Amino acid sequence: MRYAEVAVDVSTGHSQTFSYSIPESMELAPGHLVRVPFGPRMLQGIVFSLSPTSQVSDDQTRPVLEVTSPVPALDSLHLSLARWVSDHYVCSLFEAAAPMLPPGGRRRPRTYLTISPEVEDTKSLSVTGAQRRVIDEVERRGPTEIDSLVSRLGEWARSSVGSLVNRRVLARQIRTTKPAAQARFVESIRVRKGAKEEIFRWLFAEGRRAPRQSELITLLAESDESIGAVEARREFGGSVVSALIKKRFVEVDRAQVLRDPLEGRVFEPGERVTLTEGQRAVVSDVVRSLRDTERLPRTFLVQGVTGSGKTEIYLAAVEECLRLGRQAIVMVPEIALTPQTIERFAGRFPGKVAVLHSGLTAGQRLDQWWAIKAGEYSVVVGSRSAVFAPVSKPGLVVLDEEHEWTYKQHDAQPRYHARDVAMALGRLAGSVTLLGSASPDVGSYFRGRRKRYGLHLLPDRLRRDADGATAIASLPTVEVVDMRTELREGNADIFSRRLRASLESCLDSGKQAIMFLNRRGTASQMQCRSCGHSLSCGGCDVPLTYHRAAQRLMCHYCGRKRRVPDSCPECLAYRLSFYGIGTQSVARHVEEQFPQARVIRWDRDATRYPREYEEVLATFRNREADVLVGTQMIAKGLHLPGVTLVGVVLADIGLTIPDYRSGERTFQLLCQVAGRAGRGSDPGNVVFQTYQPDNYAIRAAAAQDYQGFYMAEMQRRHEHGNPPYSRLIRLLHSHTNNAVCESRAIELAESLRAAQRDADLTNVEVLGPTPPYPPRLRGRYRWHIVLRGRKPRELFERVDIPQGWAADVDPVALT
Repeated sequence: MRYAEVAVDVSTGHSQTFSYSIPESMELAPGHLVRVPFGPRMLQGIVFSLSPTSQVSDDQTRPVLEVTSPVPALDSLHLSLARWVSDHYVCSLFEAAAPMLPPGGRRRPRTYLTISPEVEDTKSLSVTGAQRRVIDEVERRGPTEIDSLVSRLGEWARSSVGSLVNRRVLARQIRTTKPAAQARFVESIRVRKGAKEEIFRWLFAEGRRAPRQSELITLLAESDESIGAVEARREFGGSVVSALIKKRFVEVDRAQVLRDPLEGRVFEPGERVTLTEGQRAVVSDVVRSLRDTERLPRTFLVQGVTGSGKTEIYLAAVEECLRLGRQAIVMVPEIALTPQTIERFAGRFPGKVAVLHSGLTAGQRLDQWWAIKAGEYSVVVGSRSAVFAPVSKPGLVVLDEEHEWTYKQHDAQPRYHARDVAMALGRLAGSVTLLGSASPDVGSYFRGRRKRYGLHLLPDRLRRDADGATAIASLPTVEVVDMRTELREGNADIFSRRLRASLESCLDSGKQAIMFLNRRGTASQMQCRSCGHSLSCGGCDVPLTYHRAAQRLMCHYCGRKRRVPDSCPECLAYRLSFYGIGTQSVARHVEEQFPQARVIRWDRDATRYPREYEEVLATFRNREADVLVGTQMIAKGLHLPGVTLVGVVLADIGLTIPDYRSGERTFQLLCQVAGRAGRGSDPGNVVFQTYQPDNYAIRAAAAQDYQGFYMAEMQRRHEHGNPPYSRLIRLLHSHTNNAVCESRAIELAESLRAAQRDADLTNVEVLGPTPPYPPRLRGRYRWHIVLRGRKPRELFERVDIPQGWAADVDPVALT
């Protein structure tokens, strides 16, 4: 008897597999996707290993039902990586492996509700008002998925559904979802080999009676080439093509068509530059580690000011990696940055670059995934999930802007950080991780100073002079404007006098400017001047943002929209006013004050798809716009040589968020956006407008002083025992009833503290429970508990965490 250890798509403990017997006729290998029985259900699973023995007795072992992937979807390297992800992030093995599967490879069973066949007349049933609404909805729509029903009616519908199923008024049906994408094939028809003589006889004897068949078969025979089946049916008719196939005059060829997102695009190779001594030192270190897989460290951090040539280092390191016969993964934190990155790498490595990110169609992602697995590409460019690309010989993983929180998945399992997964891949495959940032995560810089990472500093901004040689350029000058002084002196405008004058001078000289505000919309809230009531989202405890273009109030957490009311819903007074500003109001303000300026906006309201990102970027690069107004999307890694002025409309946003990283994030964002100015031949100027000019993060960002910020931030971290001086595990619970959610949080916190006392774990703290911000999200109240210490896992594993709690290991935010 042979057995398979299978990770099943069901909530289980981390690293757990289940034993299944393998039928004699079945060919099975580790990495295969299978369908297996699990309780009363048939679920998807992944084979992690084969074994001559079972975890349970033979009479309890059930057989694998079928193999659903033609070849193993995961190789041994990625199975090992999935085991690490499962153990480190405390999720099931299947959840850990799911991001590594081909797009659409995860086939989840969904539960649908129908009216039970035992019910003859629903109108005569004695039910509550809530249950009646559920019944009417199911009757009206037919088979209805539970989650879809809840999204339309509200969370209260779940309890009504349970009662109706128990009474056999509703019946549950379980269906497996169809794959999101499948391989695409095209058919063509051509003359069957050896059939020409028979065709000519038929044409001579009977061809006149079937003129359309004669016309098509003559065309095929004379050209000796194939014709697309769709085109042939469209021009000659489907019955004509079918008749020729039936006569065996033609045969059908079926070929797969690859949906390449870069198809038809031409990329300029780009000029090669001579690396500076500092750049060569980084590449040299990477190459030595690529050649010697035992050499430590295997992670390198490049802390280089904006414009210091980090991308040239990435290109040179990838080139050396490919020369050694290995593959590279290059990640950027935002999809918006992929067009620029693709342009640089596809120009240097033509025909060798694959793209993986959520902005592609499902079909494109599927075809790119299989092409990467087949070894057709040497370089993969993408966002966070690209770290799981099916490369068989990984040599180098690059994380540009490594400090960005978007590298962490925080809203679904596995709650992984791409940086840590990349380093785990390095330990398993002997690959090298290369991190780059002008303002690295303080934890990364801390590890660099402790020699756990190789640390390289690039303090100089570089530019190309008129002869094409590399020269040192000056960083932009930064001015900090105290908006409190502006108000005291009678200027209540959103632009300070200094910023207005700088923008006027920039536009008069024919240069470009960026106006940055990390807040979308026209006004950040709508409030009644009579009673003070603020219009908030019905599902989230946050104010609604006003969007003037759509004439709607919108929640930026759940996307809910509502019309702007005429009167206050609380006191009915007609005294509603808008407060705060957003990118829409900034863009409008620029247009009003500078009518000659061509203004373009870049935020998630104006650009939702990668093609739109490219259009905005191309418009601004080609000098078809003078002022770019945007949120943090414009702050990261963009090279815009025409920009000489950056105006930060409000530098304080983010400083008051209740999170220990708020100062670090503010500093990083300001450093990044300031770095967009002066990257061409003209000097750059930056204006920070702030109500907190003495804040350490704003002062350090204005001076572009990473070392000064690092020392101040680490002192605060050390005083409060926050990472990197400790580790965190966050436990989050949500419920539609706040009292229930709070009581469950208190109960778990008491269990954790009791276990802490019993084990005498004095080096771990239990913080909370408290509600995070926002306390309610998408209709569900939230409470969380944070474990903080050198080894919080020791306490975490001593307590059985109840169902409904989400564990986030090493969270990047506590909101």
